[in-house]
Amino acid sequence: MASRSTSLLTLILLLIPSFLELFQVEALQMERIALLKFKAGLEDPTGRLSSWVGGDCCRWEGVDCSSGTEHVIKLDLRNPYQPSEAEFPSSRLVGQISDSLLDLKYLNYLDLSSNDFQRNPIPNFFGSFERLSYLNLSRAAFSGMIPPHLGNLSKLLQLDISSSSSYDGTWVSDLNWLSGLSSLEYLNLGSVNLSQAQDYWPEAVNMLPSLLELHLPGCQLNNFPQSLPFVNFTSLKVLNLNDNQLEASMPGWLFNVSTLVELRLRTAQMKGPVPLDAWGNLCRLKVLDLSGNNISDAGIEFVDSLSTCSNSSLEELLLGQNLFSGQFPDSLRYLTNLRLIDVSENQLHGQLPTSLGHLKNLRSVDLSRNELSGLIPDSIGNLDHLRYLDLSDNSIYGLIPPSIGRLLLLEELDLSHNILNGTIPGTIGQLKALHTLQLDWNPWTGAVSEIHFMGLTNLEYFSLYLSPATNNSLVFDTKSDWIPPFSLKVIIIGNCKLSSTFPDWLGTQKELYHIILRNVGISGAIPEWLWKLSPQLGWLDLSRNQLRGKLPTPLSFSTSHGWCMADLSSNRLEGPLPLWYNVSYLRLGNNLLSGPIPSNIGDLSSLRVLALFGNLLNGSIPSSLSKLKYSRVIDLSDNNLSGKIPYNWNDTEMINILDLSKNRLDGEIPSSICSMHIIYLLSLSDNNLSGELSPSLLNCTGLNSLDLGNNRLSGEIPKWMGERMGSLTQLRLRGNMLTGNIPQQLCGLYDLRILDLARNNLSGSMPPCLSHLSALKFRVMLDTPLDDLYTDYYTEKMDLVVKGKEMEFQRILSIVKLIDLSSNNLLGEIPHGMTNLSTLGTLNLSQNQLTGEIPEDIGAMQGLETVDLSSNRLSGQIPLSMSSITSLSHLNLSHNLLSGPIPTINQFQTFNDPSMYEGNLGLCGIPLSIQCSTPNKDHKDEGDENEDDEDGWKMSWFFTSMGLGFPVGFWAVCGTLALKNSWRHAYFQFVDEAKNRLYVLIECSSFQKENGKRWWNSWLKRMM
Repeated sequence: MASRSTSLLTLILLLIPSFLELFQVEALQMERIALLKFKAGLEDPTGRLSSWVGGDCCRWEGVDCSSGTEHVIKLDLRNPYQPSEAEFPSSRLVGQISDSLLDLKYLNYLDLSSNDFQRNPIPNFFGSFERLSYLNLSRAAFSGMIPPHLGNLSKLLQLDISSSSSYDGTWVSDLNWLSGLSSLEYLNLGSVNLSQAQDYWPEAVNMLPSLLELHLPGCQLNNFPQSLPFVNFTSLKVLNLNDNQLEASMPGWLFNVSTLVELRLRTAQMKGPVPLDAWGNLCRLKVLDLSGNNISDAGIEFVDSLSTCSNSSLEELLLGQNLFSGQFPDSLRYLTNLRLIDVSENQLHGQLPTSLGHLKNLRSVDLSRNELSGLIPDSIGNLDHLRYLDLSDNSIYGLIPPSIGRLLLLEELDLSHNILNGTIPGTIGQLKALHTLQLDWNPWTGAVSEIHFMGLTNLEYFSLYLSPATNNSLVFDTKSDWIPPFSLKVIIIGNCKLSSTFPDWLGTQKELYHIILRNVGISGAIPEWLWKLSPQLGWLDLSRNQLRGKLPTPLSFSTSHGWCMADLSSNRLEGPLPLWYNVSYLRLGNNLLSGPIPSNIGDLSSLRVLALFGNLLNGSIPSSLSKLKYSRVIDLSDNNLSGKIPYNWNDTEMINILDLSKNRLDGEIPSSICSMHIIYLLSLSDNNLSGELSPSLLNCTGLNSLDLGNNRLSGEIPKWMGERMGSLTQLRLRGNMLTGNIPQQLCGLYDLRILDLARNNLSGSMPPCLSHLSALKFRVMLDTPLDDLYTDYYTEKMDLVVKGKEMEFQRILSIVKLIDLSSNNLLGEIPHGMTNLSTLGTLNLSQNQLTGEIPEDIGAMQGLETVDLSSNRLSGQIPLSMSSITSLSHLNLSHNLLSGPIPTINQFQTFNDPSMYEGNLGLCGIPLSIQCSTPNKDHKDEGDENEDDEDGWKMSWFFTSMGLGFPVGFWAVCGTLALKNSWRHAYFQFVDEAKNRLYVLIECSSFQKENGKRWWNSWLKRMM
């Protein structure tokens, strides 16, 4: 019996390996089936899982097995490409995650990042992978709530469930589940919405004692507690809270985490002030990023405490896009390990620190967009490892130090927008690693020669665009047969003297895709080699030269670098209008192009801007123009176009600016012209358009500028214009045949700066409510859609009468403030409320039938530069307050009924032209030849007042003497008459005769006065 038991036990022991092997095979088979089911739920456009065939899943791509048990322990299916690479989208696995993965019992590593799981939620069963130590689900298009089941992964060391953006829609209700991840070292919840847990996130994270890196960028946090009861994550090395809305100062507990190596608070809406001394506790800090926070009321003196650390560990100092002020601290020299410094877009002033040259480990320096001045220190040449240097947009002056030629590793140099002067040093030609060189907007002089480019074999981007004020003071001096050592991709030269003709060396640059040669003095024909580059050109600007000849057609340009632009405006080009395909911005204005606009211009479907102004184009506007449904700007002004405006504009939904002015167009304004509700500017002036305004402009509710001047439009100004066009800042209807009253509804256009209704047949009185035009009452710059809208591609312009002359306003149009109601039939008085328009610059009410007096307080209109009230029936005196308008430079009060003396103080001393007062028979004084017989106390000049002061003491002595002389004289005369009888009779006889003569004189004067009154009334009737 014992023998039989022993045999059975032996048999069982012999069979156990077989059974285990059978179970092992079955388990591995289950894992294989689980992976195939997982694959079946996915789309694999590029065949990344094509190796998932055969019996051995351990050989499959992305699958790793244990070397001992052959169980699947690792599944790495991350996208092999980065989001910035073109192959990234097509390489994503797409679909849903099968719960078959639960059969991978031994899985400890799972990476499904950068794929597309179609906004499905993260599966709850992921919390069942008990052996998992690494889980990466980042940028995988998950959405919904993060399952708290992940808190069961007690062995997890790294967890990354960050999203590519907050739009992916992942969120948490709380973070209590984090407490179960006691071993976690790396946590990234980037762009996960933590707003529901933001009050407790620091406490939740504080329960992770092993945490080394915490990444919470873009998590919609607006809470950064200033205190914690205790700090548990004493091993934390990286804290990333970028792109949140913390609205807080730096908390004190943060400086107790002495293990910090990286502190990233970029665009986290941090507030100042920044602590000055506490930074000495963070002596291991290598990266400090406070950029993009608008921190104000602080300098960067806190760098002093960072420099007290003995090892000076800081490598990256990122403080850009704040409001830091003050100067660079001298302690900067002690941060000897600095590799990158960015303090761009602040308010730092003073000179560039010479200590900058002591930081020999620097790779990148960006001090752009500050208020720095002084010279570039010669020590800059000591930065042997420097690769990037940006000092642009400051007030740095003087010469570029020759030592800059020692920066042999420099790849990008930007010194643009400063006041650097003199000649550009030839040592720049020694920067053999340089690929980007920007020297724009400095007052350079002298010459640029081949020496400046001698060693720039890697140069790809060269920019030397100067201010027009330099008057081409910089000259390129190269030999005609020069062959550059570089191959440029971008060349930008403006307002320099490049060459009298196209330089031959440009023809050697075969990789060019961006060319700007603006106002560089070249003339003649455009060479053929340039047109051969058109398939690769994305930007071509040859404007403001003297180029001649015809333009080739058709051509096709490149869109591989974004929008394509061609600007050949302001030259002498001639011939028909070419058709250039793929161009988004086409500017051919101010040339000699002639003939009709091609009927198939609508085929240029890429056009955003079409600017053909100032040519000799004729014929009608093709109806196909309305097919340009993506166009934003159409400018056909100042040509010889005729016929009617096309009626079908319904497809041009995107248009913002339409300028057809200064042509010979006729007919009515089509009603569809305002079907595009985002049109901001409509200019149809100086044509022969007719009809009424009402039906055609009813839908132009978004207009900012409307110019219909100098046409043959009739009817009344519609009342709804002031009700539906609330955004109008400029309204010009002058030179038409409009009738009726000026509607009071126009007073509701509070932003109106220009109101020009001159030369019509308007009647009635001026609306008193014009005083409500707020833009003419306050000195504020109105933000309008036109301020930044295509300002590089369209120049807004308008003809206005200012200072008695018609002028075209362009660049300064946005600051012009004008009311011109001249040459109409307006009646009544000038509304006294008009004097509230204190910032109005031009007031022209001439050639109407206005009566009454000039408002007494017109002096309150301190912004007036031009006043024309001529040819009306204004009466009374010129208000003395008008002399206080010190900005007044043009005045015309002629042909009215004004009377009294002309003021002679302040600006009136400069008005020496009598014609501005002529036709006012009652006016007197300088500059008229009629002198005032009786001085008016209200119009005394300053000289009179000084004389009064000067002679005051004489008057006091006069009255004193008179007081003493009166009794003496009285008794001398009256006493004599009383004592001598003959003298008394003679005296009274003289008095009687004098009385009779005075009576006759008074009667004669009354007769003459009555006749003179009749003559005056007769003259008035003739004038009326």
